[in-house]
Amino acid sequence: MSLRLRSGVVMTETDYGIALLDQTTGEYWTLNPTAALVLRTLLDGESRGNAAHALTARYDVDPGEAARDVERVYGELRSARLLSGTRP
Repeated sequence: MSLRLRSGVVMTETDYGIALLDQTTGEYWTLNPTAALVLRTLLDGESRGNAAHALTARYDVDPGEAARDVERVYGELRSARLLSGTRP
């Protein structure tokens, strides 16, 4: 089983990143372009290491900082119970 959005969570691309809506609770989250890139990469089945590499390839960011950013985004999405599936 790969990483995916939890049932009842819908994703919409916006001009500023991604919006996530939990249809069960009515809560929504907005992800900026960097967090959106992390989420898209993880949902595509890539590892967190590959998500960090995607950040460094697109933005002028230190690899260590990119790895920390990926961990933070992943952790926040998990804490908000927006994701299900195996850990990438």
